[in-house]
Amino acid sequence: MSLVENEQIKLLANALDRASTACFTVGIVTPIAGVLYGIGNFIQTPSLWLVCYLAGWLLIAAILHSLARRTLKGLKP
Repeated sequence: MSLVENEQIKLLANALDRASTACFTVGIVTPIAGVLYGIGNFIQTPSLWLVCYLAGWLLIAAILHSLARRTLKGLKP
C-alpha cells in the first residue's frame, strides 16, 4: 500500500472522528446547556423525550467514532 493511500485512510478516519465530535457537541452538550441555563424550549421538553434524544445522538457519535477506529485498521506498514 502506498503512502498516499495510508494518508487518505487517515484523512477519512479523522473526518469520521470530527463528525462524531460534532454530533456529541450538537446533540448532547447544547441541549444540556439549554436545560441548565433555561435557553430556548429545552426546559419545556418532556424529560423522557429529552433522554431519548440525547441517547440517540450519543449512539450516532459512538457509531461514527467506531467507524473511524475501524477505518484505521486498514492502514498498512
